[in-house]
Amino acid sequence: MCGIAGMIDFSQDLRNYRETARKMQNAVIRRGPDQKGTDFSEHAVLIHTRLAVIDPENGKQPMKFTDGDEVYTIVYNGELYNTQEIRNQLLQKGCEFVTHSDTEVLLKAYMIYHEDCVKLCNGIFAFAVWEQKKQRLFLARDRIGVKPLFYYQTESGLIFGSELKAILAHPDVPHEIDLNGISQILLFGPGRTPGCGVFRNMKEILPAHCAYYTRENGLQISCYWKLEAREHTENFSQTAEHVRFLLTDAIRRQLVSDVPIGTFLSGGLDSSLISSVAARVLSEQGKTLHTFSVDYRDNEKYFQKSKFQPNSDPAYIRQMQEYLNAEHHWTVIDTPQLAGALFEAVEARDLPGMVDVDSSLLLFCKEIKQHVTAALSGECADELFGGYPWYRDPEIRAAYGFPWSQSTAYRLNFAKPELRELLEDQHDIDREYQATLHRTALLPDEAGTEKRMKEMMRLNLDWFMQTLLDRKDRMSMWNALEVRVPFCDYRIAQYLYNIPWEFKEYNGYEKGLLREAMKDYLPDEILWRKKSPYPKTHNPNYLAAVIKLLEDRISDPAAPILQIIRKEALERLMYGDENVQFYGQLMTKPQTIAYFLQLDYWLEKYQVKICL
Repeated sequence: MCGIAGMIDFSQDLRNYRETARKMQNAVIRRGPDQKGTDFSEHAVLIHTRLAVIDPENGKQPMKFTDGDEVYTIVYNGELYNTQEIRNQLLQKGCEFVTHSDTEVLLKAYMIYHEDCVKLCNGIFAFAVWEQKKQRLFLARDRIGVKPLFYYQTESGLIFGSELKAILAHPDVPHEIDLNGISQILLFGPGRTPGCGVFRNMKEILPAHCAYYTRENGLQISCYWKLEAREHTENFSQTAEHVRFLLTDAIRRQLVSDVPIGTFLSGGLDSSLISSVAARVLSEQGKTLHTFSVDYRDNEKYFQKSKFQPNSDPAYIRQMQEYLNAEHHWTVIDTPQLAGALFEAVEARDLPGMVDVDSSLLLFCKEIKQHVTAALSGECADELFGGYPWYRDPEIRAAYGFPWSQSTAYRLNFAKPELRELLEDQHDIDREYQATLHRTALLPDEAGTEKRMKEMMRLNLDWFMQTLLDRKDRMSMWNALEVRVPFCDYRIAQYLYNIPWEFKEYNGYEKGLLREAMKDYLPDEILWRKKSPYPKTHNPNYLAAVIKLLEDRISDPAAPILQIIRKEALERLMYGDENVQFYGQLMTKPQTIAYFLQLDYWLEKYQVKICL
């Protein structure tokens, strides 16, 4: 994994922009601390920071190859999981290879197939290729959107990067937000509208999209893959076997590494399945799996059962530890650490985020990095197999709007009156919700539960899952830890999209199909355990800590947050009895307070100017 960035400008000689390139590179150095590289030409600069995982000696970037009179240069962030298949196909085309890296395979694939090369790729990636003779830039992002790629257009050029901070390091990019940016932060946050970079005129290449940028045509973006509605013709037994193959194949492919690799282990179904498959694969190679879990100081003391979290994780983690015979590593986070890391998490994400869910992951990844360079994680199983309450509860499922964020009126109440009126007039939430439903691929005359389940999957893939993938990428790469997500294999997404709901909810269990398909990989207590979300702290000291921090900030009349948020609304939040879900079950009162704390820090740290 790596950090990429670059500049294209047809009006000036970019070889004079070495200091700007250095600043952009340093902005993403944490993504790739092993090697740095920059390629300068008159109208293009490609920037790279490398975390060496495959072929550490020979995979240096920017990588450059010549074919005839054309020179191709690539910067690439990601991992291909079908490298050998693509390499074999290219060998038949007469290609020769000088490295074992997937970077060379990807570049050679582009040299032969151009934009169609992305259709060959099974992996997580964002990359750029500059063609020197054609004076043409190609940008692409993986199908699911695991790896990020932002861009900003100037009057005469394009600036791009893995993270917002790389682009913001360029002197021509103002740190401004307009009404749309405020809407993103206040109404959608910590999520974002697909393709939106929050800062004014900042955008993101969408998942499964690629683009060409030239002097003559500017930026031309196209979609190269989308979920398709198809008749599901396999019976339940065949479906379970198909799921089993796809998942075990994805995990096997993603265990390929030239550096130490491990797995996240929460004791829940998804991470336990990945860990179990991984342990068997590594055992075949004579290796021992390393597993990693996180907990919070005094969590057992303060844990309270709820509808969403009926039991805590440690007992199940210990059971899996014995079952796997893995080398297990615990990370225990104390409240002062958790609250203090809220600010570092903003710098990692470049935006206010999922607060302690982010900061705990940041601290956790820092510990994991002491032992391995890459790890597999269970993100996205719930989105694909229908594990969330909003899939399974008929009342929540039928409700209009984004199911994890039914708090628009509550959120609007925090805005200063003049802003609230403007935000209400824009109807952003309703417009984006309807647009997402419109993007949902359906069979002719599809209706009822099956139609709604496809809509729910589209909503989750485009919105909620993107927030989680943002979180996982930024918090892990901040610590130069590569995290792979086997459930995000696009083959699994396409197959699951058309499976009937009665199969997914086999025997009335959430993710019943997944459990049945993988039943011989887990002990029954884990296999049939009720879903439990990402662990969060239950220590009341955390609430006290974030209240104190926000109190201190808003006691200053010049606090940046008071430009857009009413002080009295924040005080009611801190001292009142309301406990509204701000963004799903993981963000209630303590997290909402922390979110506004992060917002204030972000406005100040990034020197954000508000332009209405």
